Amino acid sequence: MDGIKYAVFTEKSLRLLGKNQYTFNVESGFTKTEIKHWVELFFGVKVVAVNSHRLPGKGRRMGPILGHTMHYKRMIITLQPGYSIPLLDREKN
Repeated sequence: MDGIKYAVFTEKSLRLLGKNQYTFNVESGFTKTEIKHWVELFFGVKVVAVNSHRLPGKGRRMGPILGHTMHYKRMIITLQPGYSIPLLDREKN
């Protein structure tokens, strides 16, 4: 479960909970099939679809040195009807 960082709770992700879709931030190196496998194995659910997009890192400056924060992916995972992730169900109500 090292690939999944944390669940995301924004206005859009809370709206998607009603459609049985859950949003997670994951490490940028993981693929959709790897995340699908981990979610099915860890939570014991059936995944229908996995959508992802890569969020850009923010620029940072320390004096004359330019840097940036780490890139990460956001995955929207759609579950089959009848399945849910129990830890995140409280946000639906």
